[in-house]
Amino acid sequence: MRFTVEGGREVSALLLRPVQARHLLVLAHGAGAGMSHSFMEKLADELASVGVATFRYQFPYMEERRRVLDTPTVLTATVVAAVRTSAEAAPGLPLLAGGKSMGGRMTSHAAAQHPLDGVRGLVFFGFHCTRPTGRERNERTISRRFRCQYCSCREREIHLQISSCCVRSARS
Repeated sequence: MRFTVEGGREVSALLLRPVQARHLLVLAHGAGAGMSHSFMEKLADELASVGVATFRYQFPYMEERRRVLDTPTVLTATVVAAVRTSAEAAPGLPLLAGGKSMGGRMTSHAAAQHPLDGVRGLVFFGFHCTRPTGRERNERTISRRFRCQYCSCREREIHLQISSCCVRSARS
C-alpha cells in the first residue's frame, strides 16, 4: 500500500488487520530503522494477538534510503497523511496513533500542531519521557487533547503486557 505526503512524495505502508480487531494503531518507526524492522514486525504481531490492528508506514527519508532525517515539518505532515490514509483503509476501527522513539515524538508533535481526525489516544514505544527545555508546551497541549500511554520495552522482549497497555489507552 502507498500514500502521498504533502508535497507529492509517496511512501509505503503495511496494514495488519486481525479478524478480531477492535482498534487500529497508526504506528511510526524510529529514526534508524523502517517499518519492516524486526522490532516493528514483532510489535505489530503482538498487538494483533490482542485485537489491535496496525498501520505501519515509512517516513520519506527512510523510503528514499537517505540517512538524514526529513525536516520536522515533513515528518509531522507524514503522520497526518498516515492517519488520514489509515482511516480510509480500515473504516470503522477506532484510531490510536503513535510510534517508536522518534516516530512517537513526531506523532506527538503532529497531535499538538494539527487535528488528527478520529484519533482517540496516543501510544509511545521506546519514548524518552524526559521534558527537554522548551517542549513543555507541546506536552501540555497533547495531554489536554489525548489520553497518552507510554510503553517501555527492550527490543528483544516484547510481551503481551506491552500490547495490553495499548489496549488500555483506547478505553474511554
